Amino acid sequence: MRADRLLAVLLLLQNRGRMTATELAAELEVSVRTIYRDIEALGSAGVPVRADRGPEGGYRLMDGYRTRLTGLTDAEAGSLFLSGAPGPAHDLGLGAVLATAQLKVQAALPAELAERARRIQGRFHLDAPGWFRDVEPVPHLADIAHAVWEQRVLHAHYRRWRGEVHRKLGPLGIVLKGGIWYLVAQAGTAVRTYRISRFLAVAVTPESFTRPAGFDLAATWAESSRRMEAAMYVGTARLRISPEAQKLLPAKFGANGSRALAAAGPPDENGWVQVELPVEKQAVAVTDVLRLGVGAEVLGPPELRAAVAEAVTALASRYAS
Repeated sequence: MRADRLLAVLLLLQNRGRMTATELAAELEVSVRTIYRDIEALGSAGVPVRADRGPEGGYRLMDGYRTRLTGLTDAEAGSLFLSGAPGPAHDLGLGAVLATAQLKVQAALPAELAERARRIQGRFHLDAPGWFRDVEPVPHLADIAHAVWEQRVLHAHYRRWRGEVHRKLGPLGIVLKGGIWYLVAQAGTAVRTYRISRFLAVAVTPESFTRPAGFDLAATWAESSRRMEAAMYVGTARLRISPEAQKLLPAKFGANGSRALAAAGPPDENGWVQVELPVEKQAVAVTDVLRLGVGAEVLGPPELRAAVAEAVTALASRYAS
């Protein structure tokens, strides 16, 4: 571990130039005292690290010195696909590995390209979770990722809507969707999707498993998403919505809201339009329609209109008292 950190210190000084002990400590998440010891160790190993004193001081490499220790390990090379997503990389237990891999790549680049890479990194950032949503705790994510990578069977304790279950899983891949982590895994002869935050316990076993021939994670996820949406949206609501509700529709219902608005009929004299919106089962649909407040009227189907009227009546009665 210390050897990796010494290499990281060396590459930081090579890529960024002069850095203070405090800056190095913050970058590597260690104490300043540890950095002092690391600098001393590099000097003892023959690395020409210079210490400049004063307000503009810090550590730097002797002019012209460049290390050639830039070959990537297997883990570092594998982590580079997450180079634009440091948060997810950290969640997967690859944060330190990714940081070292990035430093090695920067050290191997010509000066002009290395500077361009630093500018891009400083101007673009991916924040995966959606707005107004706390990041879900995923304490077992690193273990699950290890099992996926090593192709090891998982013994899992999982919480479903209908209760808790124990499963023997062949973990095939991990997906990050809208800030939520999912595991795609073999369960018996079926391939299923599990929300990782709902794992109560996992144990990585020494037992290996055989991946299905021709398995494609992206294609499997796309098909799983399609099936989930088909099962989720069981009907279509016809709504009459106000100009104010038209502004809310995409924000409240995402792509479905945008598509419904794009296909809306012509506005009436007050600017209200009719839209058709995919809805889930009735209990959920009632709640969804009420999110639009007084700016929406259900025209059909009749049972949904009646259910919304019943809910509104109950609310009026409650607040009247």
